[in-house]
Amino acid sequence: MSQVVGFVGAGRMGEPMVYRLVAAGCRVQVYARRESVRERLRTGGAKVVDSIAAATASADIVILCLFSDAQLVEVLGGPDGVFAAARPDTVVVSHTTGTVTTVTGLAAGNPGGPTLLDGPVSGSAEDIAAGELTVLLGGAAGAVARARPVLESYASTVITTGALGTALSVKLVNNALFAANAQMAASALELGKRLGIGEEQLLDALAVSSGRSFAAGSIGRTGGLVKFEQLAAPFLRKDVAACRAATADLGIDIGRLGAVIDGGPFDLGRPIGKRAR
Repeated sequence: MSQVVGFVGAGRMGEPMVYRLVAAGCRVQVYARRESVRERLRTGGAKVVDSIAAATASADIVILCLFSDAQLVEVLGGPDGVFAAARPDTVVVSHTTGTVTTVTGLAAGNPGGPTLLDGPVSGSAEDIAAGELTVLLGGAAGAVARARPVLESYASTVITTGALGTALSVKLVNNALFAANAQMAASALELGKRLGIGEEQLLDALAVSSGRSFAAGSIGRTGGLVKFEQLAAPFLRKDVAACRAATADLGIDIGRLGAVIDGGPFDLGRPIGKRAR
């Protein structure tokens, strides 16, 4: 693969993406601020550059692996941002899990420029390193077709969802459902405790029974409820807040999913006035 790939956001998830892209034969030019990260990226075969503009100016595909809408707006916009620096025929893939209105608004504000795709992901850094990530991809069909082979460097599954913004909608629904499932699994473990069943024993039984779920398996893999809450709750809070913001923008209530999320044992950012039952 001889594509030139610009990359911004080589953090916990982004860094292994860069290594997979390099291994697939892409010419990766990456912007990173921390020198320790920059040195690892150089050692891994990427070309490390000193600005967002330098990462994107000659790129065929630009990949952004950023944490928030605010970071996405900052990196895409401005005189030194991706939209200003990239060629008009460049495809820009955002892996940020944010709001639909932010992505569609950014695209609408840049007519005739690089084509923006929303590409939220499902999986971990370990999945990326193994090439087993799932990417949801929304946007213009031609741009999606161009981006797919590059994304398959680290994704075993690329699911196209339709127009720009639909991939984020799918991811937000998925995240809300996972948060609700996690609350239900935690509630089940609390019930088991009252019935005299050990947490580990119940999780082992659920793993091979009809009540099994990915959420219950995740609790077991991380070492139980306490460790799961410590590790996962901050990310679940962010995901739930993003889902509520996105649906509120469209005047939609998340309904029973919200009731389950708000009523479970984990504090996932309940709206004012809501209490766990």
